[in-house]
Amino acid sequence: MANTPIPVAILTGFLGAGKTTLLNFLLKDPFLSDAAVIINEFGDVGIDHLLVERSDENVIELASGCLCCTIRGDLIDTIHDLLARRGRGEIKAFNRIVIETTGLADPAPVLHSVMSEPGLLATCRLEGVITVVDAFNGMATLDAHPEAVKQVAVADRIVLTKVDLLVGREGEDMLFAIIARLRKLNPAARLLTTHRDEATAERLFTMGLFDPRTKTVDVQTWLAAEAYETGEKRGRRNKQAHAHDHDHHHHDVSRHDEHIRAFSFSEVNAISPQGLELFLELLKSYHGANMLRMKGIVKVSDDPTRPVVLHGVQHVFHPPVRLPAWPDKDERTRLVFIVKDIEKPMIEGLFRAFTDQITGGAEAFTDKTLSLNR
Repeated sequence: MANTPIPVAILTGFLGAGKTTLLNFLLKDPFLSDAAVIINEFGDVGIDHLLVERSDENVIELASGCLCCTIRGDLIDTIHDLLARRGRGEIKAFNRIVIETTGLADPAPVLHSVMSEPGLLATCRLEGVITVVDAFNGMATLDAHPEAVKQVAVADRIVLTKVDLLVGREGEDMLFAIIARLRKLNPAARLLTTHRDEATAERLFTMGLFDPRTKTVDVQTWLAAEAYETGEKRGRRNKQAHAHDHDHHHHDVSRHDEHIRAFSFSEVNAISPQGLELFLELLKSYHGANMLRMKGIVKVSDDPTRPVVLHGVQHVFHPPVRLPAWPDKDERTRLVFIVKDIEKPMIEGLFRAFTDQITGGAEAFTDKTLSLNR
């Protein structure tokens, strides 16, 4: 753990959600004093001039100690430049990178960059996604923009802004409605608000697999599989309730939401290394574009005592990581998915088709696998 890669967090949110205000607030937090922040343009973000201590070309050192720079051309080049200058001692050492995606409605390209660039994988690892949502205008934004729905769906943390604008009984109803909608889209994300400074940097940025406070791997919190199970149960109850509801206005309003599904499943049997590799390849080939996010801890037959950790976004996966041991007493494979227009039995059945091979013979999976993905 001494050589733990630098965590990279993505800060996203639709136009007008309040990312600039949140970022200014976070940059004053001592928790980020050893962080590097990458933004599109200083002018767009509008960093408070009182935070600026000195400037060195495109890297600004803030009064808080945090470094800040702009994306110049390509994000990967900007990160490489920061890492190189850090290595040469030209800028202060940083222990975290925060990428603010102003102007980038879809966070997937940024996630792909962090997860697939060979030069970065040795030094950096995706920590998570923070999505900012405007509590006052959020319902209308989600109704009108499928990109905003996707931002919420892939988040590890959701920050509700402008809660103070929701006043009276009507405001209370609006708050309950937006929270319920966010919970449905992403039952596992931790939900915080900027009201009363609840969304602190420590609460937002301790979301990765590696917990810097305990110096251990925290799979249970990172996966949040129980939250997906609760969300699935709640979704089934809602469907049963709506079956008796003849007013379809709400269904029309949240039509983008209906394409998003969040679910989890577990498996006691181990999967072979070859089976796992083929499962991931088929998953990417058949469902890559619609697999918004996937996390998992997997029991592999070559060494069932040392599980493999998986993390994918669409067709891009972090290189699998072998843990030295199971992090808790639960030694089952656990996989969680956030997908678009994919049913749970399709992916669950595909995975189980490969775990069956350990006892059922390798020739059995081909027809079964293809039938699941037609």
